[in-house]
Amino acid sequence: MNDLAKLLQAVKFAADKHRNQRRKGTHEVPYINHPLEVCEQLVRVGKVNDLNVLLAAVLHDTVEDTDTKPEEIEAMFGRRVREIVAEVTDDKSLPKAERKEKQVEHAPHLSVEAKQVKLSDKISNIREIGNDPPADWSKKRKLEYLAWGERVINAGLRNSNADLEKLFDETVRTARTKIEAGN
Repeated sequence: MNDLAKLLQAVKFAADKHRNQRRKGTHEVPYINHPLEVCEQLVRVGKVNDLNVLLAAVLHDTVEDTDTKPEEIEAMFGRRVREIVAEVTDDKSLPKAERKEKQVEHAPHLSVEAKQVKLSDKISNIREIGNDPPADWSKKRKLEYLAWGERVINAGLRNSNADLEKLFDETVRTARTKIEAGN
């Protein structure tokens, strides 16, 4: 199977797995838009063309947020894709605050591939908080989310992709300006 066919297989797989999920914003955008944005950003902005990274980007939330097992990822997309997905998957059995702190602790120990996926993921999530936050999030909570995202990036994701890092910094600035202006 060629690279494009493999990537489209991953898109189809992720779309099926996330089919009933929506983003938390007020517009309730279909969840699949998020992993697609993460992948597209890696290619367009980060100039990433490593198929394993792109597959992992599309699949990065399937184990964490659906009934997908890591073995399923490996059987369909290979060991390396499973490993990258595992590196960026939170342990949902832990309390939310602990999961967030683990992201900061683990950031310096991620592979370069996982760092790029995580960086693109944070850009997408912060853009969402700036443009379409959950209706029940206060200004304080939104700003805390941005600060936490910066902690994850600064803890160990810098020097993995300069173009994505630049976009991350711009995205945080834009989101912070919108939040502080009350948007």
